[in-house]
Amino acid sequence: MSGRQLANKWLKTQALLTDKRTRRHIPQTSMYSAAKLKHMLRKHRMVVIKPIRGGGGYGVIKVAYSGGIYSFTHMMDTKSFKSFEAMQRSLNRIKVRRPYLIQQGIQLATIAGRPIDYRVKVAKSARGWEYRAMVGRLAKPGLFVTNLCKGGTQLSAKEALTRSLTKSSGKQQRHKMRELTNLCIDILERRFPGLGRLGFDYGIDTQGRIWIFEVNTRPQ
Repeated sequence: MSGRQLANKWLKTQALLTDKRTRRHIPQTSMYSAAKLKHMLRKHRMVVIKPIRGGGGYGVIKVAYSGGIYSFTHMMDTKSFKSFEAMQRSLNRIKVRRPYLIQQGIQLATIAGRPIDYRVKVAKSARGWEYRAMVGRLAKPGLFVTNLCKGGTQLSAKEALTRSLTKSSGKQQRHKMRELTNLCIDILERRFPGLGRLGFDYGIDTQGRIWIFEVNTRPQ
């Protein structure tokens, strides 16, 4: 079954923030504004901004602040600025014309210097929710987005975890991702009845902590 569609990333994030068990796995996230961007850059040093609707890594931009220099990276292009205002003007020229979210940047575990994240797909059948896929997505060299349509490489979750973490930690993290997925399904189904398919995007940072980046109701 395809089920209910819900494109708005912020609504799904807000639902998961209502439960303390999932809240601690969500990077600080808010609706985009220049003031919020400046505040979160000073706090986290690196953030990601992305359109509130859409997928495939479209419109996703990494913004950083280090040593008094502001910069942003879009695809393989990085621009640096001496002031926030100059960066903001340039950023506004490349942002797509739709509302954005700002999300705390996470230093992902890597394989050969390339960031890796995970997509878990589930679908509802007559027997209940079933797992359809759990895969790793390895960023194309030089990119920070891992989307396959942007040149990312798909690996089995087991291989991705083994190559980016210790073997024992990898098995443990796969189990934790399934537990977290089951918990998120319960929360989202209560808030948005009629869901039929879900795709969860997870990241694991360099310390081994699991983060929920977003949930899709039309996972590719």
